[in-house]
Amino acid sequence: MTSTADTPPSCNDDAPRPARGGTGGATYSELRAQLETLTTEAFRSELSEIDRLPTLEIARIMSGEDSTVPAAVADQLPQIASAIDGIAERMARGGRLIYAGAGTAGRLGVLDASECPPTFNTDPADVVGLIAGGPAAVSTSVEGAEDSKELAAADLDGLQLTADDTVVGISASGRTPYAVGAVEYARNTHGSFTVGLSCNADSPLGGAAAQPIEVVVGPELLTGSTRLKAGTAQKLVLNMLSTITMIRLGKTFGNLMVDVRASNEKLRARSRRIVSLATGADDETIEAALTQADDEVKNAILIILAGVDGRTAAKLLADADGHLRDAIRTATGEG
Repeated sequence: MTSTADTPPSCNDDAPRPARGGTGGATYSELRAQLETLTTEAFRSELSEIDRLPTLEIARIMSGEDSTVPAAVADQLPQIASAIDGIAERMARGGRLIYAGAGTAGRLGVLDASECPPTFNTDPADVVGLIAGGPAAVSTSVEGAEDSKELAAADLDGLQLTADDTVVGISASGRTPYAVGAVEYARNTHGSFTVGLSCNADSPLGGAAAQPIEVVVGPELLTGSTRLKAGTAQKLVLNMLSTITMIRLGKTFGNLMVDVRASNEKLRARSRRIVSLATGADDETIEAALTQADDEVKNAILIILAGVDGRTAAKLLADADGHLRDAIRTATGEG
């Protein structure tokens, strides 16, 4: 398997295509027949001359297409909520959230995982994004990587998967071997919780996962370019999976990101604003609390609201598994 450094990333996230030795002997005609069954690959004859339209009209059409995505996501809210409950339950026991996908789908998983440490102060190992072909595939196409179930199993083996982990396979088509293989291997070999996020109904990925999420957004503006509506839908769902899981794990206080990591000047300013919004304290009190708390926002809030010192705040939070409301209730005797 070689990286094609001079080849740009595909515009499709995971459309079936015959890689060298990677499709189990499937012919071009068989793969074409598969494409013709996928909603995400359907051809829209009414847009066949879109290239002749004025730029503003094309933009209006594309904007109208994008506006349909939230409703398609809303149709899957019960499935999304079920997935989140399963993820949060396992992460509370020390499990990890692992995304696995190819192309655009894989990049979206990597993006969501990379944003969790600065937003929620998670360990980088807690939320992991796997992309077929490895880190180089984030910016460069890697031939045949998406067509290998074995590669997915090997990547998961490298993480020493456990039954408390969750593996979310991401694939617009719902048939990408890497995503399907990741879910099958995690579920059948390690007993991990599995979620299949796709944009076609009754997909192989959905069938392989304990919890399917099938956001059917319909045919794309550009035939088969699933980085468009399908990519937007996947991003919205991933936002929900990680954000609401972190809410369930006590990473927020109301709608405040109290576990934010102050790793730059903007985030340091934000951390002080969060303490102010949560407590109403003056700047001097906030600075004193943050100093006691070693700049941990959640601890500083508890110091101010419960009137405790830094060491006591840290113990209260540890006893409450990081849930600030529970720690405040214990310290004040309220509720």
